[in-house]
Amino acid sequence: MTSPVEILSPLFYVDALMSAGSELALPSGHEERAVYVVEGTLRCGAEHAEVGRMLVFTKEAKAVLRAERPARIALLGGAPLDGERYIDWNFVSSSKERIEQAKRDWQEGRFPKVPGDELERIPLPK
Repeated sequence: MTSPVEILSPLFYVDALMSAGSELALPSGHEERAVYVVEGTLRCGAEHAEVGRMLVFTKEAKAVLRAERPARIALLGGAPLDGERYIDWNFVSSSKERIEQAKRDWQEGRFPKVPGDELERIPLPK
């Protein structure tokens, strides 16, 4: 299936169910690619991956995933980001200054309340 949502760079996201012993080739043609194991176990070459593990592949890798047990996996990939990203708590930005501003905005209550949870306010971690 294909999403009708407009995207600004080539990417893919696939939710796949694999039966035990089945194989699936990771799509090629994307610079960054990975698989995340949601349920079950899989193998790719010498790598063994269980629930909660993400395998990241180089652009050149010819990866074939094999389910050791029934598995649900997420395949994802696309073009690399256009620069460095910084992360601090729930904030992600290409600017450290913007993250500091977001932290001040959070502390001073300038973010809207979460719909359906107007009572709880989580303080900014120290």
